[in-house]
Amino acid sequence: MTTTQDRLPMILDEVEVVRVERLSPSFVRVELGGACLAEFGVDGPLYDQRIKLVFPGVPGGPVPSFEGVNDSWWETWLSRPEEERGHMRTYTVRDVVGEGGDTRLVVDIVVHEDAHGDVGPGCDWALRAAVGDRVVVLGPRRGEQYGGIEFVPGAAARLLLVGDETAVPAICAILAQLPVDATGAAYLEVPTAADIQTVQHPEGVAVTWLAREGAAHGAGLHAAVLEHLGAGGAVTLEEPEEVDPDLWETPTYSSSGEDVEAAQLVVGHDLGDLYAWIAGESGLVTGLRRALVKDLGMDRRQVAFMGYWRRGVAMRS
Repeated sequence: MTTTQDRLPMILDEVEVVRVERLSPSFVRVELGGACLAEFGVDGPLYDQRIKLVFPGVPGGPVPSFEGVNDSWWETWLSRPEEERGHMRTYTVRDVVGEGGDTRLVVDIVVHEDAHGDVGPGCDWALRAAVGDRVVVLGPRRGEQYGGIEFVPGAAARLLLVGDETAVPAICAILAQLPVDATGAAYLEVPTAADIQTVQHPEGVAVTWLAREGAAHGAGLHAAVLEHLGAGGAVTLEEPEEVDPDLWETPTYSSSGEDVEAAQLVVGHDLGDLYAWIAGESGLVTGLRRALVKDLGMDRRQVAFMGYWRRGVAMRS
């Protein structure tokens, strides 16, 4: 197993696939194990904790080595030829099981089997994954600052969780970790009804699954959310040229450079007690951001919008 000479403030090490399960047509679940995971964790709930996996540069090839790296590991990794550095992709921790040296990370990966073989490296790896395969994991080391958690509802009385299939693992993880008295709603869009999962959630949080079954991506989700908020009307999905592929707006950060500190809470607003967490395809997220913040007047500090991917654009690390 690859080890680093210097103790980094995060885990950056090889792990092994210990279990693989095809959950549905669109999801593969893998469990990853390794001695390094004994130190995996954060102070508090993981919620939507993001990690990175580094896959081999070619199917069945060796995993990239991070032997001897230090704090400049990112530059070192980027400087290597692509076939040596492999492919890095971001995922959410669906669950953590076991403890100590038997700690295992559960990761659900969205897959699609394209008739033309046009799939990304993460999808390709998940479709081929078998017990004993190895990847590199980058994740939080207990007791160290890491980041990667965007679900921060504060004192909000109601929750709204929204996402397409790429956000399903994060939403399911959040639902499973909410306090039992949490209230609100979650809307999850998946490609087919066969992708609907049984998920643990508080009784006061209504969970609605929406299967596209060939319909336009995000249209049903957008309409359902607006109806839930009492703002029905025409569905507005943003066209690709209008979409920021790197849309990432939280109560403390704005990818557009918006002055977060200048935002003012809306006193007496009907949605003043709501916290919304919305993630998925950037066009869907952009349309909902416009509806909630601009049309309904929600304070932007009440919402977190994450554009995980964009139609027609290859996913990056």
